[in-house]
Amino acid sequence: MEQFVIIGNNSNGELMNLLSLLLSILFLNTTFEMNQSRTVDSPSGIHTVTFEIPDGYPQYSVERDGQPILNPSLLGFELQGAPDLSGPFALISIETRTFDETWTQIWGEKKHIRNHFNELKIDLRETGELERELSIIFRVFDDGIGFRYEFPEQENLKEFNILDELTEFNLTGDHTTWWIGAYQWNRFEYLTEETPLSKADTVHTPFTMRTENGLYLSIHEAALVDYSTMTLERTEGYSLKANLMPWHDGIRVRTSAPTVTPWRTIQIADNPGDLITSYLILNLNEPNKLEDTSWIKPAKYVGIWWEMHLDKSTWGPGPNHGATTENTKRYIDFAAEHGFDHVLVEGWNVGWDENWYESGAVFSFTEPMEDFDLEAMAQYALDSGVRLMGHHENSATIEHYEAQVEDGFKLYNELGIRAVKTGYVGHGQEIFWTDEEGYRNYEWHHGQHMVRHHQQIVELAAEYKIMLNVHEGVKDTGLRRTWPNLMTREVARGQEYNAWGEDQGNPPNHVLYLPFTRNLAGPFDYTPGIVDLLFDEYRPDNRVNHTLAKELALYVVIYSPLHMAADLPENYEKYPEPLRFIKDVPVDWYDTQVLNADVGQYVTIVRKDINSDDWYLGSITDEEPRSFVIDLHFLEEGLEYIAEIYRDTDDAHWETNPYGFETAELTVKKGDRFTLTLSPGGGQAIRFKAVSE
Repeated sequence: MEQFVIIGNNSNGELMNLLSLLLSILFLNTTFEMNQSRTVDSPSGIHTVTFEIPDGYPQYSVERDGQPILNPSLLGFELQGAPDLSGPFALISIETRTFDETWTQIWGEKKHIRNHFNELKIDLRETGELERELSIIFRVFDDGIGFRYEFPEQENLKEFNILDELTEFNLTGDHTTWWIGAYQWNRFEYLTEETPLSKADTVHTPFTMRTENGLYLSIHEAALVDYSTMTLERTEGYSLKANLMPWHDGIRVRTSAPTVTPWRTIQIADNPGDLITSYLILNLNEPNKLEDTSWIKPAKYVGIWWEMHLDKSTWGPGPNHGATTENTKRYIDFAAEHGFDHVLVEGWNVGWDENWYESGAVFSFTEPMEDFDLEAMAQYALDSGVRLMGHHENSATIEHYEAQVEDGFKLYNELGIRAVKTGYVGHGQEIFWTDEEGYRNYEWHHGQHMVRHHQQIVELAAEYKIMLNVHEGVKDTGLRRTWPNLMTREVARGQEYNAWGEDQGNPPNHVLYLPFTRNLAGPFDYTPGIVDLLFDEYRPDNRVNHTLAKELALYVVIYSPLHMAADLPENYEKYPEPLRFIKDVPVDWYDTQVLNADVGQYVTIVRKDINSDDWYLGSITDEEPRSFVIDLHFLEEGLEYIAEIYRDTDDAHWETNPYGFETAELTVKKGDRFTLTLSPGGGQAIRFKAVSE
């Protein structure tokens, strides 16, 4: 650490004068040095962050192996009713440190994660009369960088409002980018755009790109707690700037010192698969805060959900109401017979008979409909070795929900319900709250107001031993490390669009973008496993645009600790072999590796079961057929494995023959070479079952 402190007292005047002179000379020399650039490298030296304050205005740049990733990019803030906090600054101290630990996930895609970085902390003070202070902390990893701002406690910066965050990301060329646009009415639920950087506008993160030299970058954020979510605005050329989702009055963030911002993250990789196995975002979050995590268990679930999307039944009451006692018992029996852990019941509670989507505050979170016996079904599930999964759709009426949610969680806790799916259906700016004068103030789904709300909900859920599955919520930023009951989220376009979406649902390549964009943020409740792909009886104009084998492979490719077997029980009874894989595939992993990948085209992922020596493989492709020869290097030396293969037939095709499906078995060992053949829009799933030493 480089800093300057005068200490001590001495009655000897000459000695004190000499000491004072020496300290003054040292201070002047070091101040000159400290106005020069400062660098920090990643542990292997592959990445370098350079910090400078030319003319007192802070900026940073990033290199990989000496080649620029980000050109000099400005830092700072615009504040309401006060001078900007962007400079000119003087540098008052620098701290550096190295950190290296391996920590264990409560659950996840990899059991043990190494957190190894070099850190540079820059402390700045304004040169003007306010003398406000600002610190910037850089952490540099071998898989990317993270940086955040820190506002120390100080006299001239107490409560304040941020009108704009000036953080820039000045990229070096017109990279190929994959993105969805921000500020849209349907939040994050859009198909991925693939364009040059120069064609992007304001986009959500993770924002992933490929440089002309074949390097892969993804910009996102970590540890979002009491701040607005960051989107990225292309300002000109190849320059991006942080664009924070505003409050109704244009303020971006309401805060007070001392405080910190979320981390701004840039993951950097030589190939797209290394983005998937980067744990930088998790590493930038605080460790687990829950003392008892014994009740937090990854699981698979079935439920009363898909039948409503097919229009077979309804959420609301009437002759086709789905969430009846009789129908719920049928799902519980199916779950108990086949080893599923939870049964989701949507439409169980009072409120669905109203015009809930438009009217808002109509739901009760403790009172069931007349044809659903909540207490009896919760007990019947427990007696069957299953649990109900609760459902809290609130139609984005947050005040109404917050007034009841604790009673709802308490009731679920008493009934032995351990997981709740929450829903915030509503257009992009339909969250509202009422101020002291009775005015409704409409907010975005992912501004600071809702970030605060979701943090309140996850902490309250932990009190009542409730795991959360959040739909229409705020994007993931790694908080599952700190609050491991925050299991999975939607926040993307999922399976339900295949039931009723325009253009017959999601195109075959939709799930080929997700591992490199949305899924870099964290687990995704995509709800895979549809086996009745064409819906002829219910929605003949829509379908799943995959082969049957590809739907199985999604259980490995798309990570979630709560995975749904989304189809109807009667459909699974017709397809016992796909059902067998869905029952076998785990949701908690010891390790994850990516064998091959090309964004939007194909990906092959293998994961090792945390409770056995078994490995599982998922490989999927877009509309093009693929054939890969893979090396089974990941298998354990000395073990023999039975490869239980679920694959496309030679004539399978997502459009003309989606049910072209077959199984096979093969004995394999470490180092063998194995051929994967994927039909157009198809996939392959394999269980490598360890059988001997």
